[in-house]
Amino acid sequence: MKKFRWSGFLFFIAILFVCATIFYSSYVASKIAITERKYVSEWIEAQQTILSSKDSSNLNLAAQISANNQDIPIIETNENGVPTGNTLNIDTASIAADSQYLAKTVADFKDFCQTPIVLVISDTPYVANHYYYGPSKLLKEVEWYPYIQLFIIALFIVIAIAAMRTRYKNEQDKLWLGMAKETAHQLGTPVSSLQGWIALLKEKETKDPIVFEIEKDIERLQLISDRFGKIGSAPVLTRNNPFIEIERMVAYMKLRSSKQVVFESHLPDEAFVMLSIPLFDWVLENLIKNALDATEGAGKITIEASVHNNQVQILISDTGKGMDSQTANQVFEPGFTTKKRGWGLGLPLSKRIMESYHHGKLFVKNTAPGKGTTFCLQLPLAN
Repeated sequence: MKKFRWSGFLFFIAILFVCATIFYSSYVASKIAITERKYVSEWIEAQQTILSSKDSSNLNLAAQISANNQDIPIIETNENGVPTGNTLNIDTASIAADSQYLAKTVADFKDFCQTPIVLVISDTPYVANHYYYGPSKLLKEVEWYPYIQLFIIALFIVIAIAAMRTRYKNEQDKLWLGMAKETAHQLGTPVSSLQGWIALLKEKETKDPIVFEIEKDIERLQLISDRFGKIGSAPVLTRNNPFIEIERMVAYMKLRSSKQVVFESHLPDEAFVMLSIPLFDWVLENLIKNALDATEGAGKITIEASVHNNQVQILISDTGKGMDSQTANQVFEPGFTTKKRGWGLGLPLSKRIMESYHHGKLFVKNTAPGKGTTFCLQLPLAN
């Protein structure tokens, strides 16, 4: 939850900052626009003075005012809005290439400068020049500035949130990795002791089937310990038929589940993928155990597999209580569990095993409260 509060806080600060910047930029832009209209008026008066005045001192001042405007584009039209050809800071090459360029530019300027500056030459008959002008380069930069700033801030927030999430994920990975290895270490001593006791019982030539079943469970405990010890280390992958492992796991889990739970399998004969058998068995065991928990001792578990698009797809479905969308989105988060007793490690580690080690996928295909759940495993075929 902490990371979401930080991301929301950063987003709020960014929006507040950008809104303030847009407001101030608009204020500055309006001031510049007023000043530029004044400059255009002065330029028009300077042009008029140059054409009509005979005083050299006035001419010098008018020429200086006229020459100072090197940024604001201006187009002169007659009283009917037809360009006269007198322009300032307009691309002459574009004018030469397109006879309608000035008319199009006037139309654009009308959107910016809705009221032209009018210079009346004659009242009767009415003759006047209208002057339309566009935004200067400075005004354009001021108008675009908040949007560029918004983009930079948004980029910064995205990078910051991504960095925080990566750091959070890495910390979680280290935590679960440490817990997994510590679990393997803690299991090692009692498992070894149990193996010794089973060896002593077998030396007495006992034929009690319970002893052999206990031995199988101890071997299973040893396998679990080995699995935890392998988390964080690159496993050795070998070419195997996953359907054989599925059949073995179903047979093992069937003996240790309620008789009111029906197992049903639909598997092809063979397909070969690159597997670490102990880790793949762990994933299957986790998914089947979750299905058994969901059925609460009575229901049906179906395992279907198919091969298409160079992939093996395995669907593990149950008729249990199902999940709502919020729970389904959280089941792969480390530490999340709906069980009274549980660490919330099974599914996150299973997903990591499938994606990081086997280059496959593990996800919830479909689920709904009261309608069961289907998990999907995908593995690429071996070359």
